[in-house]
Amino acid sequence: MSAIAYAEKTLTGANQFVVLRLPAPVFNISIGGTWAGTITLQRSFNGQDWYDVWQFTANDQKVGDDPEENINYRLGFKAGDYTSGSAFVRISQ
Repeated sequence: MSAIAYAEKTLTGANQFVVLRLPAPVFNISIGGTWAGTITLQRSFNGQDWYDVWQFTANDQKVGDDPEENINYRLGFKAGDYTSGSAFVRISQ
């Protein structure tokens, strides 16, 4: 059995993200806390150019399935998308 890959962080402002390179295509997203704004899941092939995948405006749990392996993902508040509070976010597989 291999170790679980995960990254987690409490977000309290704009331009804050948790970042993880996912070695396998299936992953989990968890968002909790008391916050207001829009949290965005983004993916990147090179770690520099980010593309929006999903957006969240409330606490949520989601399972993602990417056809490719070793893709960079990040989850957080983009510039202008944070309003208030703190959100606990986690990406894992």
